[in-house]
Amino acid sequence: METTDAFAGLECTDCGGTFDADEATHRCPECGGILDPTYDYDVISLDRETLSSRPFDSMWRYEELLPFRRESAVTMDEGATPLVECPALADELGVERVVIKDEGRNPTGTFKDRGQSVAVTAASQHDATDVALASAGNAGQAAAAYAGRADLESHVFLPARSSHTTKAMVNVHGGDMTVVGGRIGEAVEAYEDALAEHDDWYPLQTFVTPYRHEGKKTMLYELIEQLEWETPDAVVYPTGGGVGLVGMHKGATEWRELGLIDELPAMYAAQASGCAPIVEAFEAGRDVHEPVEYPDTICGGLEIPDPGASPQVLEALRESDGGAVATDDDDVLEAAIAVAKGEGLEMAPSAAAAASGAWELAERGEFDGDETVVILNTGTGNKQADVLRSHLMGKGI
Repeated sequence: METTDAFAGLECTDCGGTFDADEATHRCPECGGILDPTYDYDVISLDRETLSSRPFDSMWRYEELLPFRRESAVTMDEGATPLVECPALADELGVERVVIKDEGRNPTGTFKDRGQSVAVTAASQHDATDVALASAGNAGQAAAAYAGRADLESHVFLPARSSHTTKAMVNVHGGDMTVVGGRIGEAVEAYEDALAEHDDWYPLQTFVTPYRHEGKKTMLYELIEQLEWETPDAVVYPTGGGVGLVGMHKGATEWRELGLIDELPAMYAAQASGCAPIVEAFEAGRDVHEPVEYPDTICGGLEIPDPGASPQVLEALRESDGGAVATDDDDVLEAAIAVAKGEGLEMAPSAAAAASGAWELAERGEFDGDETVVILNTGTGNKQADVLRSHLMGKGI
């Protein structure tokens, strides 16, 4: 494998075992736990001036803190997304500053591109011929796109409720798509059944591959630089499986380790009330979630009733002195429309849970008034414009 100098291998978050990345490709060989890329930070020489001198052109500008070299990456220049000032939203929330990290500007329109760039690079380095995953939609589209770029076959399992745009683009990118009746759980079951019959398929499933959250930590690196090295007081993240939240918290701890920042931003998980296992576990003081038996939300990307990495998500919330918040679907859709109308930014319904959550946090008195709040827009609104338009039509607009 063509790895970076500091990349040390993989460590199990459950048993603590360490493994060579050439040999351990997915889950822990000893206990089946989640593997996390590790680095020798002592060999990394990185300061603010060095980073500021580099073009702000791709997440791979941070290659020292990624497993693979930029020259070997499967990339479409994902990342380097704008941080958009939202003064009207700041006034409404009663804080000093609100900025939205607009991940809708990525190649396939969502932050999923960051994770798939690293994960498909790993697949290519491991000489895979076929990659596979189950997805609520966007990760499947991104996987098909990056697999196509790497000349790999992709097999994507989606629930029927995935957006028409997402399903169409999986096909356009050349993916072998299976649409399954029901919800994400049924898509995962179909994927696992197929995987059992094809031992040559390389899984890209979240937290099964060690690399998707690794790509998403670059969102934290970017937004800190874009804030001119000011650590934000709060980062509100729309949370389904929590991959990006775990990744960003890891990124913050790495930059603190390297002396680039002094403190961690408070991470807040925002979920839909109809499927909020992280919020329920956080409020109950538990270290792991209890699965939601009957999930019910229009936010398909957040409808993850049994998130496998909830211990890591909950740990990130508590270590960063953050929190968790859930809001109803109507409030989420209203937030998406309010941001589009007031600030011009297009947020997908699932992503808008972060904006809705920020409003709810403000109403609860979570903010004192002098904060800088970052809201993650994880996907562009035009992927599910029909959902937002239907909400307006239901109000007679």
